[in-house]
Amino acid sequence: MTLKNSWNNLTRGIIRENPVFVMMLGMCPTLGVTTSMQNGLGMGLATLFVLMMSNIFISLVKSLIPNMVRIPCYIVMIASFVTIINLLMEAYLPALHEQLGIYIPLIVVNCIILGRAEAFASKNNVWQSLMDALGMGLGFTLALTLLGATREILGSGSLLGISLFGENAYPILLFIMPPGAFLALAGLIMVFNKMVGANK
Repeated sequence: MTLKNSWNNLTRGIIRENPVFVMMLGMCPTLGVTTSMQNGLGMGLATLFVLMMSNIFISLVKSLIPNMVRIPCYIVMIASFVTIINLLMEAYLPALHEQLGIYIPLIVVNCIILGRAEAFASKNNVWQSLMDALGMGLGFTLALTLLGATREILGSGSLLGISLFGENAYPILLFIMPPGAFLALAGLIMVFNKMVGANK
């Protein structure tokens, strides 16, 4: 039963309750940073790290936190891990850190992270909380990476900075602009939900 629960908690966030494609959470970084696959992947992995660490620690100390101050305590813990990932990226991935800019500190108020802390980590054991965080984080990373790749291919004619169509390509510049994020996301949501619906 525990193994089945772990598998369900892991896959739920990737497929059935994907934070972006199904639940429409975390739209600010989803639309703001996904001008390229690299940016989407970087933001997704940073969020995954914060989500996993905050879920683990909140699950560990949930019985020590008074109910009346649980949300401020969760935010302090989340902010601590965001500070760690922000400093690590600034030190070791300065180019990516500059591209993501203000969206890294904004992970603190990402509704996915606080939502999983309140809805899951505060009510479950460490292992199940880790599986939940891993699933939700991978689902978020998958969504941002796919959206970033789609926008980069259509808007720049490249992927990870490598030209795909040569000099004669005519990319649709709209897709690397803000309106293009909405169009690309809408298309991916339709495809994702069609595929998930077909597999039910």
